[in-house]
Amino acid sequence: MIVMLSSIGLPGLNGFVGEFLILLGSFRSAYLGSPWYAIVASTGVILAAVYLLWSYQRIFFGKNERPENQAIADLSVREIAVLVPVVLFIVWIGVYPGTFLSKSAASTKQLIHRIEETRRGSFAGAALEPAHDVPPGERR
Repeated sequence: MIVMLSSIGLPGLNGFVGEFLILLGSFRSAYLGSPWYAIVASTGVILAAVYLLWSYQRIFFGKNERPENQAIADLSVREIAVLVPVVLFIVWIGVYPGTFLSKSAASTKQLIHRIEETRRGSFAGAALEPAHDVPPGERR
């Protein structure tokens, strides 16, 4: 259930951070150009939430009509021990996303800078090569 809620984008879980950043970028693109990016992204979020809630309802609250499935045991201690760190990680990313986003901030800013320069034509025809050691604004 927690992973499904995270996939829907429930605030406080890791999926919310990803969906928020994607929608933020989509709406910024819509502001600068076509609104279709934002419309498609928003529709996708809504349809995914509907599908996941429908699936969860059918899987966990549906009838168990197969006799071989009626004897399946609940989670064992080992399975719980594996899942608890995963759930903690899901919540950690949702509550403190900066601990992970800060690791990629510099390279993301540089990528955005290069894309903007390419759009302006300053790198016209040049291949974009990774430049992890070059600060934004400087070229090799």
